[in-house]
Amino acid sequence: MLAVALALAGPVAAAPARPRLVSLAPHLTELVYAAGAGELLVGVVEYSDYPEAARELPRVGDAWRVDMERLLALEPDVVLTWASGTPDGVVESLERLRLHHREIATFRLADIPIALRMIGAIAGTPNPAEAAASRFEREIATLRDSYATAAPLSVFIQLDDQPLYTVNRRHIISEVVELCGGRNVFAALPQLAPAVSLEAVVAADPEVIVSTDDTIADPLEMWQRWKGIRAVRAGAVYPLPADTMARATPRLVAGTRATCAALDDARGRLEGTR
Repeated sequence: MLAVALALAGPVAAAPARPRLVSLAPHLTELVYAAGAGELLVGVVEYSDYPEAARELPRVGDAWRVDMERLLALEPDVVLTWASGTPDGVVESLERLRLHHREIATFRLADIPIALRMIGAIAGTPNPAEAAASRFEREIATLRDSYATAAPLSVFIQLDDQPLYTVNRRHIISEVVELCGGRNVFAALPQLAPAVSLEAVVAADPEVIVSTDDTIADPLEMWQRWKGIRAVRAGAVYPLPADTMARATPRLVAGTRATCAALDDARGRLEGTR
């Protein structure tokens, strides 16, 4: 308990030029590496598996529960938390223990370069962070321009199959689909990642289904029973890697390219069915 007593003894000093960092979300871990500060990480949470070096770092819990004793033992200068993702109770514990923490928001594509630059400023690695941020902005802008006039397609975004989960327009995956010329059929739902019924998907009759559920070996085979859906009839059902779609990091460029390629393929398939 000595570490706890020391943490409560007084305010934390300003972070040093090369601060010891702890990340409380897998995508924040990845962002730290992308910003050129991976060597400053002393602790992460479970599922921090990219890049490979992150697998070797000490774990302090997961995205929902943090072992504060273990965290304190790492003597971090800055703890990185995830806006809307890190539980309020965890943030309250950090404040009670007077651990300096910074919240990183990654709701939209534009937030990713902002996050990289913020981490670069915190870690003292502004140059590699700026390089990564600028590269992401350029690559996303190129894709956005390329698909600005693409023929629109209605799309069902599948996160999970039991139950069926999707996303609304505020989710970053929906933004990626929209960039590629897709229209999320459940964009108007109030929840960020709601469960939907099979009947609702059939009624929406999407032209394309994209699945980020890595547990489904063949999404097209899964949907074969529902031939009334245009996407199924056309064979326009596509698996997309969850890590490059669901994590708001520079790898989302690859996820966006894969999404746009899937929708391009779907346009060809659908043209043949009309």
